[in-house]
Amino acid sequence: MYEWAELRHFRYLLAILERQGFRAAAEELRTAQPNLSVQARQFQENASVRLFRKMKGGRIRPTDTGVAFKVLAKFLLETRDEVLDALIAIERGDVRSVRFGCTPLVDEAVFRTFCDLHKEILPTCPVRPTHGDTAHLAEEVLSGKVDAAFVTLPLRHPDLRIEEVRRDRLVVCLRRDDPLAGKVSLQTFDLQGNLTVLYHPQRHPDAHERLLELLRDSGVQIEEYSWASHPSEMQTLVKGGHGFALIREGTTLDEELTTRPIVGVDWTVDTALIYHKVNHPKTVPILVKRLLKQIPQNSKETTPSKAPASIQASLAGGKRPPQRVKDEPVQMTLLG
Repeated sequence: MYEWAELRHFRYLLAILERQGFRAAAEELRTAQPNLSVQARQFQENASVRLFRKMKGGRIRPTDTGVAFKVLAKFLLETRDEVLDALIAIERGDVRSVRFGCTPLVDEAVFRTFCDLHKEILPTCPVRPTHGDTAHLAEEVLSGKVDAAFVTLPLRHPDLRIEEVRRDRLVVCLRRDDPLAGKVSLQTFDLQGNLTVLYHPQRHPDAHERLLELLRDSGVQIEEYSWASHPSEMQTLVKGGHGFALIREGTTLDEELTTRPIVGVDWTVDTALIYHKVNHPKTVPILVKRLLKQIPQNSKETTPSKAPASIQASLAGGKRPPQRVKDEPVQMTLLG
């Protein structure tokens, strides 16, 4: 469809827009200015777009389309380099096996899809799955024991590449025969005295502390509660009549359980893929882009129902490197 568009066009036009002129771009690209002008004109005519306007003194000003072009052209050229890096690494035999990790609160389907995508590229390369908490997997990725891992945010480390891949709303899990299951959605005050099943505080100390703080801010005081170390254990406790729990929307439920959204809040579990910025299998960056095309983005993204001020929260958990973000909008992200 766009066979006339070549990578050199994107490289040339990106240089023109970034250098704000043809002369500076031609010097950077080590090509003749007339050649650059011809290439730029042909591309814009074929695509029926206008990327810049000429100003006095030979300078140019990007149009709105030109501003977008700079971002997208960089993405395209970066993908080209990643594809070549992957092919060269495969040819050299650098990718003989991979170990991918996943935390309990991440959707297992996302993890399986990622592993399947790698098998599609390299059918003979063994994939070794591993599981653990966010902090533990982050340490193993940094040490090279794990090549990439799906974790829940927030997580920060200067040596890690952190690619957010999905966002899921947290909802209340309760028994179907509970009187409150008759409501379409729950108010935060419905949680008082009922939200008594929580993720084990020692698995994610910071996340646990932050969750209690957010609940207090919304008027919910948590006192006695049961602990669970896995989402399936949380469902077992809810089914056993030990109270409500907060779980990821879309989680496969026991037939005796159901979920309800909470009015006035937008608490989410944010999933990200992490890998070492330098020491990673060269197939991983390409897999991230392919994964983003195949999984739902911002799953169940909704606007909180009208109620007292909407609350967005952020749960940081486990050991450091996870850190609480300050002076930013607060969004609840549960570590698994």
